[in-house]
Amino acid sequence: MRFFNYSQYIGKSWDNEILGYVSQIHEYKGKQEGFAMKNPVKLKKLVEIAKIQSTEASNKIEGIVTTNTRIKQICENKTTPETRDEKEILGYRDVLNTIHENYEYIPIKSSYILQLHKDLYKYSEKAIGGRFKNVQNFISETREDGSSFVRFMPLKPFETPEAMDRLCEEFSIAISKSEVDPLILIPIFILDFLCIHPFNDGNGRMSRLLTLLLLYKFGYDVGKYVSIEKVIEETKDNYYDSLQTSSIGWHDETNNPTTFIKYMLGIILKAYRDFEERVQIVAENKLSAIEQIQNVINTIFGKFYKKDLIALCPNLSETTIERALKQLVDNKQITKYGERKSAYYVKNDELQN
Repeated sequence: MRFFNYSQYIGKSWDNEILGYVSQIHEYKGKQEGFAMKNPVKLKKLVEIAKIQSTEASNKIEGIVTTNTRIKQICENKTTPETRDEKEILGYRDVLNTIHENYEYIPIKSSYILQLHKDLYKYSEKAIGGRFKNVQNFISETREDGSSFVRFMPLKPFETPEAMDRLCEEFSIAISKSEVDPLILIPIFILDFLCIHPFNDGNGRMSRLLTLLLLYKFGYDVGKYVSIEKVIEETKDNYYDSLQTSSIGWHDETNNPTTFIKYMLGIILKAYRDFEERVQIVAENKLSAIEQIQNVINTIFGKFYKKDLIALCPNLSETTIERALKQLVDNKQITKYGERKSAYYVKNDELQN
């Protein structure tokens, strides 16, 4: 049985890469708080977009999908779920909203984690919500030839309730001592949670929801405005590799969480950098729509989609963005490939190189 001795990290010397991540995140956090205080109305659209992207990306990592249109309608409460996947997507949306609106009132205790898991499955026909696993689960991977292998063996079902209680208790004790930066303790907690793998299903999505909850509780709320889940989904191979590396020796308490800490800090830092880019665009209201779109496109390498611009230009409507794209295509500044939902664009100066 794991003891989750978080006191071992007190006074630990972390390498310059981790220290650099932490320092930069602290700096960006201060900038974000300043902008949020001065421009709360302008950030409202960023919050709406981030919720949709987070709901889509976190479920997509687990193979739970629907169309872009349906995702948006579900997140905006304009439709009812029609498939098993859509029921789970709706559950994720609800838990995400709960965390956004009530994070300061949600203690890190196993009973509250169970409640969040119950809400994740409240629309699903699966009778597993709010219950720890009752069968042994495995973290497996499929090879290119179609065969699979076990990457990691989580704790046994009978060990899980006590392990979750101890995990939450030790994390809370370590946080209360204020001797280790929360930015380092949070990834360690998430790593331990995933190694316990406490549920029959939903462990990955719960880990990402808990990541947001913990970050919000300690003032790192960039995930409200930029989808951290989307950044993870875009780098999911690195996500899984870092988990595997950092879980070696976990059962014997000899594992080294450094690789996963670095991965998660890199994700958080990228979210803050994306936030800074987006608020600069939001602040450029004096520019015409076409000028705003051009400025954004100039920061993009390779192909891009209309949905990318919708996320990056929250102050512009979808119709306005469509008109701007058409004008840029007509002016031969960009080239369009494909039609409708599969359409993407490439800057013409990149095609010439």
